[in-house]
Amino acid sequence: MAERVLVVGSGGREHALAWKLAQSPRVQQVLVAPGNAGTANCGKISNSEVSVSNHAILAQFCKDHHVGLVVVGPEVPLAAGIVDDLTAAGVPCFGPSAQAAQLEASKSFSKAFMERHGISTARYGSFTDPQEACDYIRTADFPALVVKASGLAAGKGVIVARDQDEACQAVTDIMKERAFGAAGETVVVEELLEGEEVSCLCFTDGSSVAPMPPAQDHKRLQDGDLGPNTGGMGAYCPTPQVSQELLQQIKEAVLQKTVDGMKEEGTPYVGVLYAGLMLTKQGPKVLEFNCRFGDPECQVLLPLLKTDLYEVLLNTMNGTLASSAPVWHQDSSAVTVVMASAGYPGSYKKGTAITGLSQVEDMGLQVFHAGTALKDSAVVSSGGRVLTVTAVRSSLETALQAANRGVAAMGFPGAVYRRDIGNRAIAHLNRHSRVGLTYKDSGVDIAAGNQLVDMIKPLAKATSRPGCNAELGGFAGLFDLKAAGFADPILVSGTDGVGTKLKIAQACGRHSGLGQDLVAMCVNDVLAQGAEPLFFLDYFSCGRLDVEVAASVVGGIAKACEVAGCALLGGETAEMPGVYAAGEYDLAGFCVGAVERGSLLPRLGDISEGDLLIGLASSGVHSNGFSLVRKVLERADLSYSSPAPFGEQGWTVGEVLLTPTRIYSRLLQAILRSGAVKAYAHITGGGLLENIPRVLPKELAVDLDASRWSIPPVFSWLQKEGGLSEEEMTRTFNCGLGAVLVVAPPDAQEVLRQLQAHEEAWIVGSVAYKQPGAEPVVVRNLMHSLQSAGPSSCGDLGVKQNGGCHGDGRTPQKRTRVAVLISGTGTNLQALIEQARRPSSAAEIVLVISNKPGVQGLKRASLAGIQTRVVDHKLYGSRAEFDATIDRVLEEFGVELVCLAGFMRILTGTFVRKWNGKLLNIHPSLLPSFKGVNAQKQALQAGVRVSGCTVHFVAEEVDAGAIIVQEAVPVLGGDTEETLSDRIREAEHRAFPTAMELVASGGVGLSEDGRISWRSNTEHS
Repeated sequence: MAERVLVVGSGGREHALAWKLAQSPRVQQVLVAPGNAGTANCGKISNSEVSVSNHAILAQFCKDHHVGLVVVGPEVPLAAGIVDDLTAAGVPCFGPSAQAAQLEASKSFSKAFMERHGISTARYGSFTDPQEACDYIRTADFPALVVKASGLAAGKGVIVARDQDEACQAVTDIMKERAFGAAGETVVVEELLEGEEVSCLCFTDGSSVAPMPPAQDHKRLQDGDLGPNTGGMGAYCPTPQVSQELLQQIKEAVLQKTVDGMKEEGTPYVGVLYAGLMLTKQGPKVLEFNCRFGDPECQVLLPLLKTDLYEVLLNTMNGTLASSAPVWHQDSSAVTVVMASAGYPGSYKKGTAITGLSQVEDMGLQVFHAGTALKDSAVVSSGGRVLTVTAVRSSLETALQAANRGVAAMGFPGAVYRRDIGNRAIAHLNRHSRVGLTYKDSGVDIAAGNQLVDMIKPLAKATSRPGCNAELGGFAGLFDLKAAGFADPILVSGTDGVGTKLKIAQACGRHSGLGQDLVAMCVNDVLAQGAEPLFFLDYFSCGRLDVEVAASVVGGIAKACEVAGCALLGGETAEMPGVYAAGEYDLAGFCVGAVERGSLLPRLGDISEGDLLIGLASSGVHSNGFSLVRKVLERADLSYSSPAPFGEQGWTVGEVLLTPTRIYSRLLQAILRSGAVKAYAHITGGGLLENIPRVLPKELAVDLDASRWSIPPVFSWLQKEGGLSEEEMTRTFNCGLGAVLVVAPPDAQEVLRQLQAHEEAWIVGSVAYKQPGAEPVVVRNLMHSLQSAGPSSCGDLGVKQNGGCHGDGRTPQKRTRVAVLISGTGTNLQALIEQARRPSSAAEIVLVISNKPGVQGLKRASLAGIQTRVVDHKLYGSRAEFDATIDRVLEEFGVELVCLAGFMRILTGTFVRKWNGKLLNIHPSLLPSFKGVNAQKQALQAGVRVSGCTVHFVAEEVDAGAIIVQEAVPVLGGDTEETLSDRIREAEHRAFPTAMELVASGGVGLSEDGRISWRSNTEHS
């Protein structure tokens, strides 16, 4: 019979344990307490809120929920005796006893134990008096520079000092300042050992040991082993520095000797034993013991385990390890890279949104969550170490490359991670492979680099301007602000890349346009402060330098700098073999501008209600949102060489998408200097919704009317083919506006005239006071404009413009804003979404609310680009309070119609009365028959021959509101509740969308007497 397993902990290690256990056919379910976002409702894996600190409560929970095995991840519960207490209560628990866990919990105990049993370790002293510890540091005849808090300090209680003064300061910090709390009441001062540090772990049943492949952790925060100590920033496995012979020596002289010693002292050690070792010239020496899997070592070890982990744990606990040793993948290497929050290991911000998770999993990588949580069904950061990305490949080098690509594909603001995990091992392998290498043998061609510089020097020279002669070749570039005419300047800088537009350029072999994209993204950002762009620097990185490709890109950069009016002052070409696949490269740019102090933008104090917004035309998608563009192309089964279903006749998809980003600096400089512009927003990543608020006072909002500007056909096609929601469009793309200016009404006509002399521009909206809870950006008529493939030209859209301008002359149809309330899988929700996607639909689903977090329906909504909210009923003291919260969220989104699709809460009379005539429910019977729960069971028991479903307006009495749509379903002779339910569900998927459409279009309403009111001239069935 399959077992239910409970994993204790919330980090990456615990996610890896749960992930591996869930692969066992003998495991029915894996609960993780408390878990994280990665272990929340993921196949067999789900989180539990049971208290793990109260062992009595935990034991009872395990009995009540038939948990057959508890696996403890972190050290603190082990040291607190969780194994002893659960075992005594009859609940099997994997891990060492509290006494055995002293090997980690007390470094003083551990050092004395090693001394008693002749296990090689660093010379040391153990102290409870800080002065005695400092005296020892200063008088020892060896470098006594490693200071350790004896107790548990979450892997951070070790300070490796550079000199005696720093070591004494560490003692003071730990013992007097209590940097690690009670863990530092005793300190151990050790000899500083030199050599390679490795982690050798084993399973042990108290008698025999089964070593795991050796791994290496990277404790320092930054590349090159710089920065503060952390809990671990990455690991790789196996370590080539540990030969089979050396591993056998470690097994006998360290691991087996430790297990034998614990058994001899009456404290058998059962579980995972972790020996941190230094490979010195005198042989391996133990730095420390841990009584559990390491984190992040666990994330590279378990992917290499061939044997069922559940069976390994049982064999370990049952004392049968010697006859059934675990088997490991021999021809693979694993690398894991940790992504940490900005500020870690110090203080850091929580709640930062994480993106790109699904993209990384599509790359064949495994993401193990650590400090993550779910917030409104989105994954956000909640800890110092946030994620680990693990790659398993045939070689260590390719595994590192894959892991680094995975880390680069996802992220969150300020993410900190190392890029050199395993580099020491790769260097070790290279040293021992062959000798006599040249730099070119490694893949770096200096001659090709010099050839490139010679080719681009004249291009850069052509960008010279006042203040700079743009001569390449020096160590740094110079710019003379005084010569450029500035009196009291403020420098403004901007940096950016071109995102995955690179992928399309590389696939099409069209590279020069990327140069303009790169310059435009940086220069247009600098303009947002009112600055004149002065000079530009570029960064071009690749695996192997193709001089022609690089010259094409940098040539495009130079030409774009001329257009922008800034000098190409310098750059970096980085050839990095192994980092990029053949034909791949990456780009980054850096622009510096200047603005006179009195002309700095935005002028937040001047912006007021009634100001007008002028939109400048974009050339197309520009350089943001291309990951989504590529996904839509994949769905449409179009290649880059296919004829474009959008854009100019005869162009390919690739040609249209590679249209360069517009540069606005020359156009705007004189207008910005005139003082007529109060603010400028570059519509870059984040689209219209996120960029315009960046230049507004918090109390103001903007109202945009999409019928007032021309939307390039590419956006209409993307929306239709991808089924993208209005919010997804406006939060991802510029939708035809490359920049938005805020101007006072008296200045608008003159500014517009100047702009339209060179570019397409329109009055696109106005500034208004922001109502409490309202969105800062409202875009009206967007979907209609997109569905009309963009408006045709209709002359001057100036300040006096009042309405839309569409080729067909029709007035844009206002769609009814719909919210759907769910509690589970959301199959009816999916039917409603598909209906609302139809161009002819009168409904627009703007919000999905669930009273339960993590349910499948929320994922359906997110995939459709619909906003989601979780209002957990368990968090409210009364139904009234819960309903009031739902009501506030509906008001916030301007909802006009609410559909209950499997929403398993009874709403209060107050709520129902407020939303009377705007609240729909579906019930699995032909009402008024078989109200309430178990309708199918009632129908079968009553022996009726026909059942079905009913969509009705919600009334205060349950299942009693006016009926909108019904669909009959015959009851068959052999029907069970399950088979009847399945057929009724199919009918629901037809009936509910029909009813939503009828109400949203105004075809059906609720009269004052509570009866259905059919409007004339409306077709219905």
